[in-house]
Amino acid sequence: METVDSGYDFSHVHASLDKYVQDDLLAMAASVVLDGQDIVDFHLAGHQDREAERLIQADSIYRIYSSTKLITSCAAMMLWEEGQFQLDDPLRDYLPELGSLSVVKDEANDVGLVEPVAVEPTIRQLMCHNAGFSYGLFAESVVDPIYNTAGVSAPTATLEDMVRKLGDIPLAYQPGRRWQYSVSVDVLGRLIEILSGLRFGEFLSQRIFEPLGMLDTGFHVPTEKHDRFCANYAPVNMLDPMKPGLNVVPDTLLGDYLEPKAMESGGGGLVSTLGDYTRFIQMIVGGGFVDDARILQPTTLEMMRTNQLPDGVGVQLPNWFMPDTVFGLGFAIKTAPRPDEGDAAIGEYHWGGMAGTHSWMSPASGISGIVFTQRLPGFWHPFSHDFKRLVYQATTM
Repeated sequence: METVDSGYDFSHVHASLDKYVQDDLLAMAASVVLDGQDIVDFHLAGHQDREAERLIQADSIYRIYSSTKLITSCAAMMLWEEGQFQLDDPLRDYLPELGSLSVVKDEANDVGLVEPVAVEPTIRQLMCHNAGFSYGLFAESVVDPIYNTAGVSAPTATLEDMVRKLGDIPLAYQPGRRWQYSVSVDVLGRLIEILSGLRFGEFLSQRIFEPLGMLDTGFHVPTEKHDRFCANYAPVNMLDPMKPGLNVVPDTLLGDYLEPKAMESGGGGLVSTLGDYTRFIQMIVGGGFVDDARILQPTTLEMMRTNQLPDGVGVQLPNWFMPDTVFGLGFAIKTAPRPDEGDAAIGEYHWGGMAGTHSWMSPASGISGIVFTQRLPGFWHPFSHDFKRLVYQATTM
């Protein structure tokens, strides 16, 4: 990947990622730093598959899990720009399966204790995890076990199947009352299918991947690319994730990526390369444009990185404290920096994936960072925080 000489010294960034690999905490790490749309740093360390002794490459393919959400959110806003929906439209206007929802009562310990929906959930709330849905992964609500037993996110289910199942499950809270990470972006994928008349994956390919040249991004890895697909790892001791040692883990959560599957998860189903995702982020920081391709208007992206949550509602993931964080239309937004980041982090918008694919953009400095690995769980691991801290130190301090 070609870089532009910026005069910045990223040696401490590289050394940090290298050490995580050398200490047997990560199998691989790949990173890009952008200044505006220019690539000013690119670094690789480790193996895409340690057991097969395959080194990480620029075109290695990763499970990007929830980094998919940023792409899905942009896809939805393309249809919004075309006037196909308004953000405050009720979901039931387009998804009648969600027209008779109930809500589990506050503090209820029984999923049968429900009340009517006070206000119908909207597309805006869907895009900022504020619509009442849950995930079934984190045991945050009494509805979570039902998500699992119903197979809401099963690889054999379609997005249509998912929405139909959700119509029979109570919401975890009254829409608008709080932020809770959820399947809502998968529901957004189904909305895109309804409005576009295309399967979700077809819409992404035609409207985003092909125009941006993201030729290695999709919902499965084709046969001819299997040798570029990274292995996925987890710590040897999940209760002590900073203990050195990694084990290969199978793809049980969303199913096998080596063959096409029914579930095209807008919340976490894509695979991609560092180069492809860099093109996507270049489009984001370029105000919707990169080279000759326009995906969104600058004003739309400005709105997407503006807080959409009600006053007093903030972002909180299970087991991950996220102070001074609100949410826009697909992006988390920082309202204050961590002590080691400086003012460049104010207004930073970001998100990442469960196996450690993270991206962040700083409007104040014009600097963006992308770092990829394959390690479950990756959201809570310090490697990405160290990467960002050191990039800020190299470029803004």
